[in-house]
Amino acid sequence: MSQFAMQISERIWDMKYRLKEADGSAVDETVEETWSRIAKALAAVEEDSTAWEARFYDALADFRFLPAGRIIAGAGTGRSVTLFNCFVMGTIPDSLGGIFEMLREAALTMQQGGGIGYDFSTIRPKGALVTGVAADASGPLSFMDVWDSMCRTIMSAGARRGAMMATLRCDHPDIEDFITAKQDPARLRNFNLSVLVTDDFMDAVKADAEWELTFDGQVYRRVQARALWDLIMRSTYDYAEPGVIFIDRINQRNNLYYAEEIAATNPCGEQPLPPYGACLLGSINLARLVDDPYGAGAALDEDALGELVATAVRMMDNVVDASRFPLPEQEAEAQAKRRIGLGVTGLADALMMVGERYGSEEAAQLTSHWLRRIARAAYLASAQLASEKGAFPLFDAEAFLDGETMRAMDPDVRAAVSKHGIRNALLTSIAPTGTISLYAGNVSSGIEPVFAHAYTRKVLEKDGTRSEEEVVDYAVQLWRDKFDDAPFPDHFVTAQDLDPLDHVRMQAAAQEWVDSSISKTINCPADISFEAFKDVYMEAWNTGCKGCTTYRPNAVTGSVLSVEGEKPAEPLVQASLTDPLDRPEVMEGQTYKIKWPNSEHAIYITVNDIVVGGQRRPFEVFINSKNMEHFAWTVALTRMISAVFRRGGDVSFVVEELKAVFDPRGGAWMQGKYVPSILAAIGGVIEKHMIGIGFLAGEGMGLSEDPVAQRVNASAAPGPACPNCGAYEMRMAEGCLTCGNCGFSKCG
Repeated sequence: MSQFAMQISERIWDMKYRLKEADGSAVDETVEETWSRIAKALAAVEEDSTAWEARFYDALADFRFLPAGRIIAGAGTGRSVTLFNCFVMGTIPDSLGGIFEMLREAALTMQQGGGIGYDFSTIRPKGALVTGVAADASGPLSFMDVWDSMCRTIMSAGARRGAMMATLRCDHPDIEDFITAKQDPARLRNFNLSVLVTDDFMDAVKADAEWELTFDGQVYRRVQARALWDLIMRSTYDYAEPGVIFIDRINQRNNLYYAEEIAATNPCGEQPLPPYGACLLGSINLARLVDDPYGAGAALDEDALGELVATAVRMMDNVVDASRFPLPEQEAEAQAKRRIGLGVTGLADALMMVGERYGSEEAAQLTSHWLRRIARAAYLASAQLASEKGAFPLFDAEAFLDGETMRAMDPDVRAAVSKHGIRNALLTSIAPTGTISLYAGNVSSGIEPVFAHAYTRKVLEKDGTRSEEEVVDYAVQLWRDKFDDAPFPDHFVTAQDLDPLDHVRMQAAAQEWVDSSISKTINCPADISFEAFKDVYMEAWNTGCKGCTTYRPNAVTGSVLSVEGEKPAEPLVQASLTDPLDRPEVMEGQTYKIKWPNSEHAIYITVNDIVVGGQRRPFEVFINSKNMEHFAWTVALTRMISAVFRRGGDVSFVVEELKAVFDPRGGAWMQGKYVPSILAAIGGVIEKHMIGIGFLAGEGMGLSEDPVAQRVNASAAPGPACPNCGAYEMRMAEGCLTCGNCGFSKCG
């Protein structure tokens, strides 16, 4: 491994995966000891554990097989942790007690770091009659706000950042509110949103037919299907959400079509799961399996690939038995079906090494061939496991063999499954691999294209100074090592070079042989027309994809894809980031009124602004009320917030800290949203003010693209600042904002 790769790999390993004592002292002295720890833990369930431990270690060595980060960090540590990444939670009952029981389960799952997915289609629409209490329902969006607050609270308690996926059917009466919900930049920032799109709806879109919005057999309204589709597309075009999930296709092609109904996915969409389903992930590193890269005989070693897949399947099957689970229902679901999600990473790098251009017809055909080899090897290995250990408990030979996946398999696979059964109900998935790809030496992530051939990142040294180092893609570094400064060949493309339909072609090629789904972002240029943008989603439908997520840089969401040379303007007023701001004699501002339920007196919040470099920014806050009960803390709060504001720079963290405060006596419903405390309500007011004056782009989005933001980003590497390490290396990939420096992911 090159020096650059060693640096970034070791940094990720030390920060995320290295076993340490509570005081920070290392238990794993080397990465080889980490591999040994994992291999020993996963071999412990085998009769001949010593032999399998050696084989498992060989699979992990040289980063050839990359279990998901939770397995790397948790296996063999003796800690009571889950080794599963994400969960789809139980079906939400249409009752207040049932809804809040689901909220409790979600909190317990997220407390252990698991991302969650929920289908909110089971909650009656806004305005529907609630029998027995003579009231109207508040609708699914109002309860999603409660989930959003819960997620923010779990995060503020110090746990690993969680992520949530919310889905709603395209025929739910509140679907239009769901589609446009995140146009409010302060709402549902801890959710990814996806619309469950049915086959009937797509037929209606193509026919420009009328579409019924229904709940519990009652038709609430009728709309034009194409108009609803355009609303989805327009929102995604302008705001990057919601995505779409072709839910009928998912259920039709599910190996377990006879035993379960799927209505939601994990946060990044690669695992459509039934209630209480869990995703167990791992990736084959294709970049490590290419013989003679860039040479005349460059090719993927398919024999080595088959052997590695077989070992990986066994390792992942053992994880089902080695893991802990937040809820007993999740354990029962995992044991009954033993589904795993074996995928790949380094695809784009492997294609570069063998001379194929990512996105081309030839690259798509080669991708399909490689993924077919992986699927074949995985299904044969699982059938062999069934002969040793038994098939998964819900295996029905006749129904399983009649599924779409098995009908496409070759006779050898069908014969093996017919004879032995199969150990794992589903086996393949393409998951986000941003962090483990960095850990493996910065190989290309999942099936995404190479983000950039190289970029510069800033590193905080132990003495407090910052140094710069070049981060080079793994395949690019191999080229440099072999050919020095020779120009890159034409097939060395990056994400910025591709047409959106190139992305769709690659996703469709991979999906053909993936029995679950794929996490991928189709990055579109900012200047793509709306009509051309709509074509991307329709092409995804027409070519057999199970869902689609796009990202288009725009004025609302900003741009997260940038490379060296695309830097903002020079700083306008550098002092504003380091020196206190002076107070003018006269200031402009706004005063807001909050009426907290059960309180006789309103609270008045005044936020005054200052103009720096042509941009308004908050300068001071005053909080007043006739209620003297809180006089001392309101005075302290105004002084502290104002002192922070006067220091300049990015003060958006004040909002997040206030909104994360929960009152142990309970919060209140305000304007259809649950607010957990008076302090959270104050934080919400300050946030709305910041957004209103253009200082913030929205909750979780950081500073607006204005002169102030340019000062912050003037010397930045690609992307906005990472909330975990502060590096300016956030990028959109696999449906998630991911940091190229520390591996932090918005999706957990």
